[in-house]
Amino acid sequence: MNASSSSRRYHRAALAVTAAVLLPLALTACSDDSKDSESSGKSTPSAAKDTASSPSDDAAAMSEPFGPACAGVPKEGKGSFDGMAKDPVATAASNNPALSTLVTAVKKAGLVDTLNNAKDITVFAPTNDAFAKIPKADLDKVLNDKAQLTKILTYHVVGKKLAPKDLESGSYETLEKSKLTTSGSGESYKVNDSAKVVCGNVKTANANVYIIDTVLMPKS
Repeated sequence: MNASSSSRRYHRAALAVTAAVLLPLALTACSDDSKDSESSGKSTPSAAKDTASSPSDDAAAMSEPFGPACAGVPKEGKGSFDGMAKDPVATAASNNPALSTLVTAVKKAGLVDTLNNAKDITVFAPTNDAFAKIPKADLDKVLNDKAQLTKILTYHVVGKKLAPKDLESGSYETLEKSKLTTSGSGESYKVNDSAKVVCGNVKTANANVYIIDTVLMPKS
């Protein structure tokens, strides 16, 4: 065998070895590139979780006041939702213009201290328009009859805090000692099947307040 033939065989063997080494590396690189492109096209589980609402967000939404009459509550100051949350219920109501008739009645009945000093109560608070539904002569008569006025006003107070979900189907004893009923769902509730909650879940320092469009009357 001559030198040139031996040299050619040596070169062919070297090329074969190089190809055998490089081909698997090239295939591995292609496979890695493919995985990278696939992973870049998929959203990660953590990204999906970031866009979903958390239970705490839902709970926060449910704790906010709701109802059409809430739009009439002052945006700032003592009569605002934030301001009312700092005061006991009778004081808080006195700072809400829509509850001025109720506040007058509470004062006439001598119930300011009773309501302000109570702990963890719920007040169904009739608006001025609710009182206006009562004929003036009848309203004046009630306002001047302390015993009857006290009976009516204490019928609007339940001795524990009620959350909106508690109103879905409930029967609760009032401070007047007889019961009222609640029903509804979402942001639509009624008391005794007659009074609509027009602004609900209003917080004060010692009470949850549900503003209603009709004065509740206890059974005689």
